[in-house]
Amino acid sequence: MTNPTTIIKSRHMKELPVPDAYTALAAINGINAPIRQWQSRDYLAALYHDRNGHTRLSINRIQRDKRTNEWKDGITWDELQRIKQETLGNVWAVEIYPPEPDLVNIHNIRHLWILPQPPTYAWHNKEQA
Repeated sequence: MTNPTTIIKSRHMKELPVPDAYTALAAINGINAPIRQWQSRDYLAALYHDRNGHTRLSINRIQRDKRTNEWKDGITWDELQRIKQETLGNVWAVEIYPPEPDLVNIHNIRHLWILPQPPTYAWHNKEQA
């Protein structure tokens, strides 16, 4: 993701280039590099495609907790929705809450999986239905 010391004063997400070094480092470590990334004064967001064809938007705060040095927690639903809208527009996304044995929670990063079409279980605005 972007270097968090990059100074962006806007509260709106601004797309930034993905450095070639990220792609090279990801290849060395056998992980996926972000294909796009954005930053605002408060958040970082990176878009990934995984090996199975899924697309994920990962979002975290820029600020770190002074005690733990982890990314600060507490991103609200409204903030996630705004960041998704500013980065990818009108797309459907879901957040996953796995069973405890499959839980991976090593950083305060929120992950939205981008859906190729609206899920059948989703609510729709009455004017659009």
